[in-house]
Amino acid sequence: MADNLETLGSNDNKWLGAYKDVHMNVFGTPLRVMDHGEGAHLWDVDGNEYLDFLGGIAVNALGYAHPAWVKAIAEQAAKVAHVSNYFATEPQIELASRLVELAGAPKGSHVYFGNSGAEGNEAAIKLAKLYGRTLPGALPDIGGKPARILAMTHGFHGRTLGALSATWKPAIRKPFEPLVPAIEFVEAGSVESLQRAFNETGLGHYGKGPVAAVIMEMIQGEAGVVPLGADYVKAARELCDRHHALLIIDEVQCGIGRTGKWFSFQREDLSGGITPDAITFAKGVAGGFPMGGLIAFGDKLSSLFTPGSHGSTFAGNPLGAAAGLATLKVIEDENLLANVEERGRQLREGLASLDNPLFGEVRGRGLLDAVQLAHPCAHAVADWALQRGLIVNAVAPNALRFAPPLIITEHDVDQCLEILSGVPADLPDD
Repeated sequence: MADNLETLGSNDNKWLGAYKDVHMNVFGTPLRVMDHGEGAHLWDVDGNEYLDFLGGIAVNALGYAHPAWVKAIAEQAAKVAHVSNYFATEPQIELASRLVELAGAPKGSHVYFGNSGAEGNEAAIKLAKLYGRTLPGALPDIGGKPARILAMTHGFHGRTLGALSATWKPAIRKPFEPLVPAIEFVEAGSVESLQRAFNETGLGHYGKGPVAAVIMEMIQGEAGVVPLGADYVKAARELCDRHHALLIIDEVQCGIGRTGKWFSFQREDLSGGITPDAITFAKGVAGGFPMGGLIAFGDKLSSLFTPGSHGSTFAGNPLGAAAGLATLKVIEDENLLANVEERGRQLREGLASLDNPLFGEVRGRGLLDAVQLAHPCAHAVADWALQRGLIVNAVAPNALRFAPPLIITEHDVDQCLEILSGVPADLPDD
């Protein structure tokens, strides 16, 4: 790995010019054009090497080109890659069964497969709407009003219209308003704010409709890797129980071993030991193959979806399911949950000990971590690191996010810290 990489090589520039000609400008200009990877390392089309501490935004759980993952993909592709949902395949059934088991979901729980985290959350929102129609306060014959879904300020659940309606960031919401109605925001971490929202429920002409569901992340990733807090999550669970509302946990970024447990709600220091009514998942579940979905806990909730009420052409794709099974098996066989705990602790302790006035509070769990910066220069820091062969993410103006592959090694973490130790404290604001 070079000490100083050129900003953009000739091949990068050539391909980025072609990219600009044919791609809609929804992502901005890509930083590099990548060619191949191995383990936790990537190489661009000019041959420059990068240590990846973003992992495709928490997607590449096994890093790049893990032999077990490649083998599973190749073998399944040689058999059948797609059959439509008129048929089922063994990998699809096996993966659903395994996910229910890993989630500790009760007997009668069921899985819906989609292709992304946004689709998993779309399914959860639709299921919550069906559930809301079963609540007494929503019955039309007593003058009921539509049931509501409560989401968190600073929460992120996706960019499709339903998921966007539960995503807080005004800059990405406002251009598409009006969005799905009866989805409201409460102040993240404030029990009082959540309590007020529940108390606004009334019958007939009084108040609002009942609360059908609360949706939240255990760690708000796009907000800068900020845990909601176990006490808050426990209070939310109690309020949902009292008012017969669902508690939906978005595990898209935090799930599949990212925090050191299969799912973040299984960490008592994040959830207080609660059990959700449903969870959504994606990102790391298939190790880089696009897949997401929803697990509804128990048969009563699962049965609200009936044939034709939801679907997706590629849902449960056998190629993705095979990738998912391989990913889960490697995590288990290579004891990667323990590695996540050890390497995450090493990273957070190392960041906290860097003698650089630019770096402040370090937060996170497992291998979903962030460091607060003294001033809003996160993009400048990320660019500086990229030029020296390290990929990190400017998740907020004053915070860097780290979400490396779960296979990351002690040496990789040391190398990351060594590069970051040289970041100039006087980088300009973004």
